[in-house]
Amino acid sequence: MSTAYVVVTLLAAAMSGFSAGALLLRAEWVVRALTDYRVPRAWWTRLGAAKAAGAAGLLAGLFVPVLGVLAGVGLVLYFAGAVVFVVRARWYAHVPYPLVYAAPVVGALVLGWVGGVWVG
Repeated sequence: MSTAYVVVTLLAAAMSGFSAGALLLRAEWVVRALTDYRVPRAWWTRLGAAKAAGAAGLLAGLFVPVLGVLAGVGLVLYFAGAVVFVVRARWYAHVPYPLVYAAPVVGALVLGWVGGVWVG
């Protein structure tokens, strides 16, 4: 397991965990954005829990690689969905925000694959 893989995975987990916490605690800037993007309020807790589970899964993946892969793929799909909602709401200037959170997750997946972490 390479140092780069561990560092990028920890960064991805920290960023996803921060994002989950901001959503679950209903930070004003998150509530405003979700309202602007027309994300149904009934989804907010589940979305926050999904991000938190993804962050925990990335951390668990350092010890059980298949969990990290599943969490990483789930988070990439989550942030891709976020891009769809931002584009659907026509807030094109906000498209980079979910991509910034997705980037270290993609990096962790790529480093894990290239480094053979998942092969065992």
